[in-house]
Amino acid sequence: MKKLLIGLAASTALVSPAFAEMLALEKDELTFGFIKLTDMAPLAVAYEQGYFLDEGLFVTLEAQANWKVLLDGVIGGQLDGAHMLAGQPLAATIGFGTEAHIITPFSMDLNGNGITVSNEVWEKMLPHIPKMDDGRPQHPISATALAPVVEEFRNEGKPFNMGMVFPVSTHNYELRYWLAAGGLHPGYYSPENVSGQIGADVFLSVTPPPQMPATLEAGTIYGYCVGEPWNQQAVFKGIGVPVITDYQLWKNNPEKVFGITAEFAEQYPNTTLAVTKALIRAAMWLDENDNANRPAAVEILSRPEYVGADYEVIANSMTGFFEFEKGDKRDIPDFNVFFRYNATYPFYSDAIWYLTQMRRWGQIAEPKTDQWYDEVARKVYKPDIYLAAARLLVDEGMADAADFPWDSDGYKAPTPPADIIDGIGYDGRAPNAYLESLPIGLKGDQTVEGTEVKG
Repeated sequence: MKKLLIGLAASTALVSPAFAEMLALEKDELTFGFIKLTDMAPLAVAYEQGYFLDEGLFVTLEAQANWKVLLDGVIGGQLDGAHMLAGQPLAATIGFGTEAHIITPFSMDLNGNGITVSNEVWEKMLPHIPKMDDGRPQHPISATALAPVVEEFRNEGKPFNMGMVFPVSTHNYELRYWLAAGGLHPGYYSPENVSGQIGADVFLSVTPPPQMPATLEAGTIYGYCVGEPWNQQAVFKGIGVPVITDYQLWKNNPEKVFGITAEFAEQYPNTTLAVTKALIRAAMWLDENDNANRPAAVEILSRPEYVGADYEVIANSMTGFFEFEKGDKRDIPDFNVFFRYNATYPFYSDAIWYLTQMRRWGQIAEPKTDQWYDEVARKVYKPDIYLAAARLLVDEGMADAADFPWDSDGYKAPTPPADIIDGIGYDGRAPNAYLESLPIGLKGDQTVEGTEVKG
């Protein structure tokens, strides 16, 4: 935990008197939560580079034990905001799990996750994976290579268990997406059974990110989906092999968001703008000059108060590379994206993708209209706040107007089939048509009753 102890006079000296007067902060002492993952970087950078202080904000950053504790802290007011799973504000707002109206004015990053399996499972997968001319595995690796392994475990009477970080996490949905694209069913949720394991070929359960490698090593799970540095940690420890990154699964997919309560944004609008400004500046710093600042960012993140993993482990994915098997390091310059490709803009279409996955697997139990998806996205994602903060930065000469999507209607262009592992494109404007196009998962009027899909 760190706390700024510099006086307000020092901070306001960094901005013009007119600006300081325009953004009269309703609250200047703030506590933000995060989980020990590299994609919390915008918060750490905004603190360490003095961007919060430039806005007159006195910020404390506190690591949280798990995603539920973090969400409860924001809802209960112990935290003013937090690095969140993108599914958390959406799930809370629609009442799946803890009910509360959470919003996001800022998307924290694109990509950044991977799927890792144990050494035992990797050896069993290898005969089913195509090879390149140099003998290395051909990427991306499909879950079709895992299917015979799951069948072998089933024949031996052993459930095939894998870990993800939270029921409404990107990691849960990415792991499910990868499995389903390879013909493996990851299981359904129902209002009566929230295990997510109804009809499953592969049984997914929650493990906090920093505990993933140890849980894999103990044999409790045979693989997991998690953010960095916990895939690379498995490589360094020699206990597992990452089989695919989410960049390979779905190019430039949305990841974490910065979440606050709707009440906070309403009560402290100028403070919300100031926080968003600082985070945008941090994201710009992380990506500028072709990632020139990444080594410095890795040093910050390696500190115990932030991620606390070894510099080399974090650098393995944060600096444009990703290591699969030990020594098999491949160029993935966009594995972590913080500002490029409008990464920080909270697109409605990103929100809708998460909602479609909730519906696909039964977390949203009943069918919803396309209009409903749009309305929920607009209730949670707030590009108007983001653009207002961006405009202030441009007016102050701290950002380039060309870097922001001023004319966006909140929807990205459809993701082409070639950018997704199953070859099925995604258009956020047509969520029900998208659900219909997916071979495995709920669609139309289907519901889960008991252990069966009805409709």
